[in-house]
Amino acid sequence: TQEDLDGIGRTFFPQHHGSAIVEHAREMVAKELEDIAALLRSERSHIEKYGRLLDETSSGLSNRSLLSQELLQKIASAMSVATSSTIDHGRQIASTLSEKTAELESVKSKLEEYKRLADTDPLTQLWNRRAFDKEITRIYNSNRGILFNALILADIDHFKDINDRYGHPVGDRILQIIAEIFQSSVRSDMFVARTGGEEFAFIVEGASEDATYEIAERIRALIEQTPFTSSQTGMNYGTVTVSLGICMASEAENPEDLYTRADRALYRSKVGGRNRVTRHSATAGRAGKGWLLYKKD
Repeated sequence: TQEDLDGIGRTFFPQHHGSAIVEHAREMVAKELEDIAALLRSERSHIEKYGRLLDETSSGLSNRSLLSQELLQKIASAMSVATSSTIDHGRQIASTLSEKTAELESVKSKLEEYKRLADTDPLTQLWNRRAFDKEITRIYNSNRGILFNALILADIDHFKDINDRYGHPVGDRILQIIAEIFQSSVRSDMFVARTGGEEFAFIVEGASEDATYEIAERIRALIEQTPFTSSQTGMNYGTVTVSLGICMASEAENPEDLYTRADRALYRSKVGGRNRVTRHSATAGRAGKGWLLYKKD
């Protein structure tokens, strides 16, 4: 789509060159298509020329008074050459068309790879916010109330302190490890994205409210239990925890509302002591009434 192509351009040419890769791809495709059109025109012209030769030969053969053995031999020789040339030309066209088709498939493959990269967070290899926004809108609108059940947001606790104390390279490695844990702790078909610096999102489908909580709690517990120790220096970076917020799809009118409510639940986990899961409740009102705060055991 145009949105995908524009996104690819913004990813690889962020400074006022957003359409460069798109235009390059279009030029490549246009050139290949023009080459194919030229080949087909050439083949058509060759076939038409051969057809005229057949008509002329047929007309000449019908006038028996002009025929002689020598003339028949010349006609046979000319037709043999013309037929052989037409066959060779057709084979050449077929071979070239095959090459052009392969080149177009290569362009298509490259664009698909660019699209994937444009939707992928380079540090964690999870989906990025752009991909998340597209996916949640698509799946929310098409499957709401059928397959799509909830949104889980997760945020690493005190992550700024980790960066400040140990440096950003350590912080980046912790992000990568946590992303790996996230992916390994949920179904392979679950959509997991890094939506911000230390914030992640899980689009949950085909799970009940209790099952959704169990997913979030499993994520929380796995992170808390993971030793974050440098394999090179042996330095222990201490316990890392995450806070999580849940909102069921049935409690939100649209994707934006769903995200806002899940984010509020996440905030409740933060102010409630961190390292816990909170589910947004439709009855939530003033003073936090209606929030379901799940404390760790």
